[in-house]
Amino acid sequence: MFKFGNRASFHVFSSSSSATSPATSAHGVSCYWPLQSLLPSLTRLVLWWLSVLFYWAIGFVEFRYFMRFYIVLASSLISNGNLERAHEVMQCLVRSFSEIGKLKEAASMVIEMQNQGLVPSAQTLNCIVCVATEMGLVEIAEKVFDEMSDRGLLLDSLSFKLMVIAYCRMDRISEADRWLSAMLERGFLVDHATCTLIVSRFCENDHVNRAMWVFGKMRELGFKPNTINFTSMINGLCKRGSIKQAFELLEEMVRKGWKPNVYTHTVLIDGLCKKGWTEKAFRLFLKLVRSDSYKPNVYTYTAMICGYCKEDKLNRAEMLLTRMEEQGLGPNTNTYTTLIDGHGKVGNFDRAYELMDEMDKKGFTPNIYTYNTILDGLCKKGRVQEAYKLLKRGLEHGLHSDIVTYNILMSEHFKQGDTRQVLVFFSRIFKVGLTPDMHSYTTLIAAFCRQKEMKESQQLFDDAVRLGLIPTKKTYTSLICGYCGIGDTSLATKLFQRMNEHGCAPDSIAYGALISGLCKERNLDEAHRLYVAMIDKGLSPCEVTRVTLAYEYCKKDKAPTAMAVLDRLDKKLWIRTVNTLVRKLCSERKVDMATLFLHKLIDKDQNLDHVTLAAFMTACYDSNNYALVSDLSERISKGIG
Repeated sequence: MFKFGNRASFHVFSSSSSATSPATSAHGVSCYWPLQSLLPSLTRLVLWWLSVLFYWAIGFVEFRYFMRFYIVLASSLISNGNLERAHEVMQCLVRSFSEIGKLKEAASMVIEMQNQGLVPSAQTLNCIVCVATEMGLVEIAEKVFDEMSDRGLLLDSLSFKLMVIAYCRMDRISEADRWLSAMLERGFLVDHATCTLIVSRFCENDHVNRAMWVFGKMRELGFKPNTINFTSMINGLCKRGSIKQAFELLEEMVRKGWKPNVYTHTVLIDGLCKKGWTEKAFRLFLKLVRSDSYKPNVYTYTAMICGYCKEDKLNRAEMLLTRMEEQGLGPNTNTYTTLIDGHGKVGNFDRAYELMDEMDKKGFTPNIYTYNTILDGLCKKGRVQEAYKLLKRGLEHGLHSDIVTYNILMSEHFKQGDTRQVLVFFSRIFKVGLTPDMHSYTTLIAAFCRQKEMKESQQLFDDAVRLGLIPTKKTYTSLICGYCGIGDTSLATKLFQRMNEHGCAPDSIAYGALISGLCKERNLDEAHRLYVAMIDKGLSPCEVTRVTLAYEYCKKDKAPTAMAVLDRLDKKLWIRTVNTLVRKLCSERKVDMATLFLHKLIDKDQNLDHVTLAAFMTACYDSNNYALVSDLSERISKGIG
């Protein structure tokens, strides 16, 4: 077997080799100097052969995964002062042992070699970090990073960049942000490709503000973004709906001398369409059509088609499809799926099926996303059996249901009040190897809340949070309604207060649910406080909330407070609410209280609602208050307002 590693075999590298006495010629002249002058060349030659032999040897399993082979060779190189080659050997050790799942052991040995005189280099650290992150072993990378930092290793920008990239690709944005901040604090900058990755991943994970800060900070440090970097940031702003900021950034991009390309225009068109501004989007689209530099591509057309489908302008969407094909651009699966979704939402399933057949003819096999769009449309139109037949057809063609498929079916059975079937589908998600998302959990939570099974609902909520899922407004509102339904407004209030922790600002439905619950428990002061806070935030309480709170004060003979509750409403809402309140009071035979509100109503609107008037007169006759009817009739006839 080939053997390496005897230190004597490296004596040629040593300045203290056994050839300490210069040889002399027959004439007594020293002949050491010619040998000494040849040593550098001989050393390079030997090193070259050793390198060849080393790489040849690690081609064999006996050497490749034999750690002592690397250690002895590296030690010999260290003792002869050839640290560069020693580092190279240790980097090969890392790469080789990572292949057999022993990266941790290899990394530990690299650190241990410092005791042999080999101080770890940034290149070796980067080798370990690169291998570890490619394998998804970021914890090992972090540990080695910290260990080498503690030992005084001067880290370079690549070390930090590798960690940032790894966490970005894993969508672990908080960790990526931590490493990026450490990198920027040291004055290191990322390259253009890494900048694009950071911005896109931050934006995709709803960290647009942070992406914008990072983008600005890098520019302060001297980073000069290019068209791709600007486009990535513009795309993030558009996805968040910050169209004005996106166009401001576009203007800055142009001022800096960068020309927006077709992708820049496409993300702006897509952003405008998602905002509901399809006409503005179309003007930008036409600008691109007329451009001599760039022409719309399949993604531009698809974005515009999607905008029209969302507004149910399917004739325009179909026109764009025709125009697209005339330009020689073949629609892709996403284009067809978008159109199919649009037709499905308006119930035009014949055209949706035609488009699916057209996809088949052109070689675009409909995927599960295509099936999901029609499935969702059929369920929403009440054609559930047809939806199941369609799904069966897709499965027979080799498709597999995804989490969206299950969410559609769960939502449909939830609407039907079939909690058992919702639970069956939720359980099946795990059985087929999928992972429920927050929509899946929310649907099941809402189903249990409807049945007032709050223990199960709370357990599901806690499980979802523990898995890192972010509850939505619908999740919280379902729980708040559930707890209010069983009379536990204390827990409902705690959940209401927790909404902001997950970025869910309470909406009018959440406020209304809690206010109704507090009213049932006769906690009117707290209900009134929430009602005022709700209006202060610009939210409009629904009619049930308005009437419920006012009615509860009326039941306590607090008509002035009930009127104060309604005073901040605009005239139209006030009239509608008071009409409903009067009818409700009349149904409870609270005629005197109804009279107060009815006269206030006549002050604002002489055209009294006939249903309200009939309800009032009936209540008066039933309670023998004929005088109230007479007074009201007299006032109406005189036109007093």
